[in-house]
Amino acid sequence: MWYCYEMHAHSAQCSACAVSTFLEQVRAFHQAGYAGLVLTDHFIYGNTCVPRELPWEERMRRYYASYEEAKAEGERLDFDVLFGLEHAYGDGKEVLLYGIGLDFLLDNPDIPRLPLEGIVERVHAYGGLVVQAHPFRDRPYINMAVQPKPWLLDGAEVYNCGNHPEDEPPAIAMVKEHGLIPTSGSDIHNVKREPVGRAGLAFPHRVRTNRELVKVLQAREGKLIIEGEIREDYMDANA
Repeated sequence: MWYCYEMHAHSAQCSACAVSTFLEQVRAFHQAGYAGLVLTDHFIYGNTCVPRELPWEERMRRYYASYEEAKAEGERLDFDVLFGLEHAYGDGKEVLLYGIGLDFLLDNPDIPRLPLEGIVERVHAYGGLVVQAHPFRDRPYINMAVQPKPWLLDGAEVYNCGNHPEDEPPAIAMVKEHGLIPTSGSDIHNVKREPVGRAGLAFPHRVRTNRELVKVLQAREGKLIIEGEIREDYMDANA
């Protein structure tokens, strides 16, 4: 038996580009048969709707509050809601941070001033992981001359529902060359217009905490969910 988890989801409470609330996200994935999701709202320099002028602590607590409310709804449904975030570090490039929490955010008010190297160092010191989101997505807002830095990363998305098909093979090649953890995520913003249950990772057991998520990712226990199917051949078939 496999337990499916969405690894890249945005809620309207924190991500200005999202339409669905965290309650709608949780309920939609629960109804689709998923065991949980990681809420990865846009952070700081991303497309956030948390007021930028707030003092750091208030801003972080407001950002984290949507996760806490989503987690409470998940507990009511026996559905695991884990905390993550999507950080824009420059030139349209973004990373997903897993295994962190509110204490990490409160203890690191200088995150906006750090380069990617500094962010990775802080996350690793806390025990978290850094995964490149949609590494080779080609859009007008992304500086394609700036390439990912795989030597800093723990993993990378080899599948993202918001990508074009041609965006994926170079991500797969990068993951293979550098021995990174491959992940899959829907990058979902609107559960009423975007198909739910197309992406994510499937684990052989429930993942109930952020620390457990780090362990199962490091152990590479997750299998890629691609277009709603658990695909062990995806990396080779699309290389």
